Amino acid sequence: MAEKREITRKRKRLKVRFGIEYPKRVAFTEDLSACGLFIITAQPELPGSKLLLQIILPDEEEVIVRGRVMWAKKVPANLVHIAKKGGMGVRLTNFETGEKTFKDLLAELRR
Repeated sequence: MAEKREITRKRKRLKVRFGIEYPKRVAFTEDLSACGLFIITAQPELPGSKLLLQIILPDEEEVIVRGRVMWAKKVPANLVHIAKKGGMGVRLTNFETGEKTFKDLLAELRR
């Protein structure tokens, strides 16, 4: 399948909490860009869902951002780390805190 994104994502595992009303579930990112990220989870939200994300950066700084689930693939919990792309792709829509720090991390990953 051809890549549809114009912006290349960089592989980076970061802890992330997410939820519709508040960030209650814990998961990890697989890759990220300035526009979106992929969250590895056995319990993805439905496409179109609006999420509140709390991303924990390597220096323990927190980024709070809102996003929308663009696609999701549910796999059994015991296979989520083995199955290809078990989780959800999220488009980032509005940073509440930490936008500069998040973008600085992306710039560092591009080097």
